[in-house]
Amino acid sequence: MGIGTGTGMGTGTGLGAAPSRGDGVWRAMSAEVLEEQYSPSRWSPRMGGDAVIQAHIDTMAAGTQQARAGTQTSLHIPYGNGEGEKLDIYFPKDTSGTFPLFVYIHGGYWQCLSKEESGFAAPPLVSQGVMVAAVGYDTAPKGHMDAMVLQVRRGLAFLLERYGGIRGVYLCGHSAGAHLAAMVLSTDWTEYGVAPDIKGAVLVSGVYDLEPILHTYVNDELKMSREVAQRNSPLLCVAPAAPAAAACEVLVAVAQHDSPEFRRQSQEYGQTGWRSGSLLPAPHSLQALRAAGWSVSLLDLAGVDHFDIIEKLSEESYVLTQVILNMISRA
Repeated sequence: MGIGTGTGMGTGTGLGAAPSRGDGVWRAMSAEVLEEQYSPSRWSPRMGGDAVIQAHIDTMAAGTQQARAGTQTSLHIPYGNGEGEKLDIYFPKDTSGTFPLFVYIHGGYWQCLSKEESGFAAPPLVSQGVMVAAVGYDTAPKGHMDAMVLQVRRGLAFLLERYGGIRGVYLCGHSAGAHLAAMVLSTDWTEYGVAPDIKGAVLVSGVYDLEPILHTYVNDELKMSREVAQRNSPLLCVAPAAPAAAACEVLVAVAQHDSPEFRRQSQEYGQTGWRSGSLLPAPHSLQALRAAGWSVSLLDLAGVDHFDIIEKLSEESYVLTQVILNMISRA
């Protein structure tokens, strides 16, 4: 299904200090181990691989339907001419003044899921006066990596042009969506005619170096070359230093039951020590991010896997929901 059903068995590596870009870690893995490391469903202790994927899809879809039923919405808004270039808006009760914008980018290994399963997190946010947008994009095999990155950037530019009351943008992406959200941070917005005030980015269980993906089942549909993977890897594509970067909080979140490779990638992107369930600054964060002035924090969430770490955003009491609400309230 493209969301983590790869084959192969093996043991992974821990969260120890990683060599630069992790090359010494993943390049030393056998094909079987690499397949397993990049199959998130194999690491869930709750249920088997196919079952956890189907449960994830069902949970996200049901949460989105509930959000649509209880929220003022504007659905299927085209931001371009492509079939997947549509977005959904979930409005707070009062949009007469200014309001924060929370932009959610779905996962699914760039191959499945859509905005139809991406509104689940809206209720706790709209109740606090936040406008929520779920951005769709053309997934593989129709979509390719360069186009997907371009689409999410254009989706945000469209929102900024359409809604004049936005007083701060907060990005959130899960898994492949975290990769795309990280790529949004690297955008040269002069090409789009907008200057988004991105105040926060919440990157959940993401992939930030695409090169290992080339050697797994995930690339069967994506068909990325090494050049495409490199130019679309957030670890290699950090926005130039800008005053706006200093005002943006980047939160890298990972699940206890993510695979060691997913955890390593998150650690490398934030590059600091971990403390379970705690939020801490990254004094030794990625050199390129530091040079650009980004403020990076890491959150290692206990008791969750690659899937329910994001599903629980529908719950106001969930720790990650509270972190997001606090991030928005501080701005």
